[in-house]
Amino acid sequence: MKLKHAINLHKGLTAFVVLGMMAIYQNFQTGPWIYLALHGTYGFLWLLKDRIYPDKQWEEELPLPQGIVMFLVLGAYWVAPWLLISRGVEVPPALLALAVSCNLFGCMLHYTADAQKHFTLKYRRGLITEGFFARCRNTNYLGEILIYLGFAILPMHPVPFLILAGFVLGIFVPNMRKKDQSLSRYPEFADYQAQSGLVWPQLWAANKPSAVTEK
Repeated sequence: MKLKHAINLHKGLTAFVVLGMMAIYQNFQTGPWIYLALHGTYGFLWLLKDRIYPDKQWEEELPLPQGIVMFLVLGAYWVAPWLLISRGVEVPPALLALAVSCNLFGCMLHYTADAQKHFTLKYRRGLITEGFFARCRNTNYLGEILIYLGFAILPMHPVPFLILAGFVLGIFVPNMRKKDQSLSRYPEFADYQAQSGLVWPQLWAANKPSAVTEK
């Protein structure tokens, strides 16, 4: 199996898992419905993205037991809806609005940055220093963090934030560092690195990054 099979299975099941939790606990308040709309839609959009512009890093083949472990690890993201639904908490309107805003910003950054990366590299190899990557080298990861931050807000419990921090520090940041090491083979990378943030945009860089470098 491929790594993406475990990831896609988790994304595709999320809406059904959350809806099942709502049925089991008979909790159909506004908070759970908003969570279902946000996380469920995000999962379906992920599957759509995988069909239109898949990410090559998820094409890695791995043994079935390792894929099962990956699926179980990703299952930690279902702790947030479980805490929200099982505890029957009533989410204040302001927090609902904040969660939706984080999700909207996150989806825009995540999916559009991935699209720019995919189609740019499809036709022209090299550093991507324009558009969503002009001031941030990992805009797609920033978007994903915002998406899951929106999910973590709704249960009003610290555990989802700790889980998100674990994924960021244990998976996202190492992947970003690995990407930087790979891009360092380009002579222009040092200048680009100085004028862009690893995950947060460096908005006050002195000069505009250099143009895309063809391989």
